[in-house]
Amino acid sequence: MDNGASSYRRFLDGDENGIVEIIRDYKDGLIFYLNGFTQNIYVAEELAEETFVKLVVKKPRFSNKSIFKTWLYAIGRNVAIDYLRHTSKTSNAPIEDYQNMISDEENLEKSYIQEEYKIVVHKALAKLKPEYQQVIYLIFFEDFSNTEAATVMKKNNRQIENLVYRAKMSLKSELDKEGFEYEEL
Repeated sequence: MDNGASSYRRFLDGDENGIVEIIRDYKDGLIFYLNGFTQNIYVAEELAEETFVKLVVKKPRFSNKSIFKTWLYAIGRNVAIDYLRHTSKTSNAPIEDYQNMISDEENLEKSYIQEEYKIVVHKALAKLKPEYQQVIYLIFFEDFSNTEAATVMKKNNRQIENLVYRAKMSLKSELDKEGFEYEEL
């Protein structure tokens, strides 16, 4: 899965179409993400533009430690925090409100990253054998016990245990192919 990293590399190598692809692919999501900080869609649009301008002018290094979209949204988050700090100096709102907002923003970022991980996992899951998809879905997404999953799938508990093991190994293999970094599967 590319996630814009190759488009950014092409842009850095002089291909202007790379940045056009990045803006086209990530603009709307970034605006909605930044709107969570500003509570103003027009300001969020400006902050998204500023984020893309940073990419064009400063050309920060993408280290591949995360997926490209996560890296881009982190830059957008920093732009939003800078904006909020700047406006807080001219605002009459107490600083505690902004400290709470930054804490909420960090929680929002964590939740967004978790959603991104879920998307990657679901895409990898779709590449598995149907039986593996079914057992993983029942046990890990629907919180079925092995016994309940065995009943649904018309298997015994031992077959389910083996199936879960093989499904997890297969899913891990698919995620490794995608370069997915995970703590625990």
